Amino acid sequence: MFLLGALDAIIVPVCGRYVLTSPGEAIAEHFRLADLPAYPPRYNIAPTQDALVVRETPEGNREAVTLRWGLIPFWAKDRSIGSRLINARAEGVVDKPAFRAAFRRRRCLVPADGFFEWRTLASGRKQPYYIRLASGEPFAMAGLWEQWRPPAGDAIATFTIVTTAANAELRALHDRMPVIVAPTDYDEWLSSPNPSALLGPWAGTAFAIAPIGTRVNDVRNDDPELLRPVPGV
Repeated sequence: MFLLGALDAIIVPVCGRYVLTSPGEAIAEHFRLADLPAYPPRYNIAPTQDALVVRETPEGNREAVTLRWGLIPFWAKDRSIGSRLINARAEGVVDKPAFRAAFRRRRCLVPADGFFEWRTLASGRKQPYYIRLASGEPFAMAGLWEQWRPPAGDAIATFTIVTTAANAELRALHDRMPVIVAPTDYDEWLSSPNPSALLGPWAGTAFAIAPIGTRVNDVRNDDPELLRPVPGV
């Protein structure tokens, strides 16, 4: 576990990249999926890219599908709004026009093995960190999804990741964090009429937090070396 020093931390934008490398068998078992998701290992998932989410079918089953990261509300006039809606603040999902319909009827789980955050050091340099569960197991971030139909062409399905206040473990790094849903709460998040009680900071098992190299800053880099800890930070 890498311990963060709070004194030189300056607030920077919340989670905008994450990792999913667990094999399809592990994802299917963890999320109780009938079919194995066909999905390659990803070490640097970025906004506007397609990524795996788990959602509920009309029949009440779970399915894994790939959607574009960056929510386009069903009422949007064009798709450009999606690049600005990669996150949805938990405090606004109930009543914000961009999210309220999806929060009521189209929630999803976003499988991940970890996520990245950046903090600005006293020197002004932005240092990336890789954050995962100390247990090493995959987890789910709370998501919302939508389907948008352009004036011409095929419909586009998109998603956003819900964020909340950071817990004590991450507060020195950032004041926000993704909403992480415990496995025992997956059904409630997907099916409950109002799962607002799940929108708080993570209170489960500890995180492992490590500084990594700046190659992660370039979305074109997507390989295991991105997760290698760097010394002396």
